Amino acid sequence: MAASPQDTASSGPGNPGPLAGITVVALEQAVSAPMCTRTLADFGARVIKVENPDGGDFARYYDDVVNGQAAHFVWVNRGKESITLDLKSAAGVEILHRLLSRADVLVSNLAPGAVARLGLSPAELAERHPDLISVEIDGFGAGGPLSHKRAYDLLVQAESGVCAVTGTADAPAKPGPPVADVTTGLYAALSILAQLCGRGRGAVTSGNSIAVSLFDTMAEMMGYHLTYARHSGVDLLPLGMSSPAVAPYGAYATADGRTVVLGTTNDREWRRLATDIIGRPDLAADERFRTNPDRVRHRAEIDEAIAAWCLRHDLAQIQKIADDAGIGNSCYNKPSEVIDHPQLVERDRWRTIETPNGPIPSLLPPAVIDGFEPPMGAVPGLGAHTDAILAEIGCGAGDIARLRESGVIGAAGVRR
Repeated sequence: MAASPQDTASSGPGNPGPLAGITVVALEQAVSAPMCTRTLADFGARVIKVENPDGGDFARYYDDVVNGQAAHFVWVNRGKESITLDLKSAAGVEILHRLLSRADVLVSNLAPGAVARLGLSPAELAERHPDLISVEIDGFGAGGPLSHKRAYDLLVQAESGVCAVTGTADAPAKPGPPVADVTTGLYAALSILAQLCGRGRGAVTSGNSIAVSLFDTMAEMMGYHLTYARHSGVDLLPLGMSSPAVAPYGAYATADGRTVVLGTTNDREWRRLATDIIGRPDLAADERFRTNPDRVRHRAEIDEAIAAWCLRHDLAQIQKIADDAGIGNSCYNKPSEVIDHPQLVERDRWRTIETPNGPIPSLLPPAVIDGFEPPMGAVPGLGAHTDAILAEIGCGAGDIARLRESGVIGAAGVRR
């Protein structure tokens, strides 16, 4: 199913994007699959989001802070079209298959077993839609004792050990961003791009079915900690705004009530920090701190010296001295302080996108591709594109009216 003319035009003059002409059908909710498909939309793909007529994606209602809309939803659902279909009805499933027959990719993250119950198992898709790339995101992956369980970001972070290495030893914590959802969504998008790339090069692939689980993704993210624990027998304790692997590397209070973060990655940087920044050449020459493993073992003495020096200087002065010495540094910011961060503002990283309740600011995707302006399409209202999409697959006005009357599709302009 080719991208519509208006979608292509919105991708920037003269460059519709590397995924122009690719159509993605999404049976998605929450964050992981929506992040996957939003990433594809940012590269120019057409994304058709299939939602239940009775409220749609439940992430629409997590909160109402964005002009009455949920912050999670507007973040990961720009640039998509929404069609409402009752997939518990035979007519709804048949319409879905008509969409899939014209699509390149199917992405789903429904409850365990839901996709198979819809007749969309890998075997069934291979028979009915042999060229369709199908990606199913689930919680724990197939074939294990937890495969039947529902999985949300926090649950998977706890199960995979992420919370045990975040926060402090007496107060484990979930990382603020939904890292299990986001990284799994990005791995799913990467898998799709790999399949599309292989096809474009004429490579022979073993199949079109892809499965990505939140648990496997988080186990991968835990690579350093798992490797360390396996070979040392030690569970590294979380250190708040520091690193168990490197020292010095942490946050320190400043004289003007701010927090500076200073980091070193090798022995040379440590000697510069000790000598050129805090004026302690004796520490640089001390055999106890000669190598990084030595410094990690004696972290407390180093942190005490750096903290005492930072308390005598303002943040701006510390950062200037650190920059001049070639030592990595940053300041601790709250989210409200990042909104207008000069690094975002001066590089023009904000755009305005449309939503059902009016325009809002939205960050450009991270990848900057020369000559390509990401489309930054609108956040769709629930079922806003239902009639137009049905018309594309051959449904006339009478057909659409009958589908609406029977409840297969939602009412026009439906809201929860």
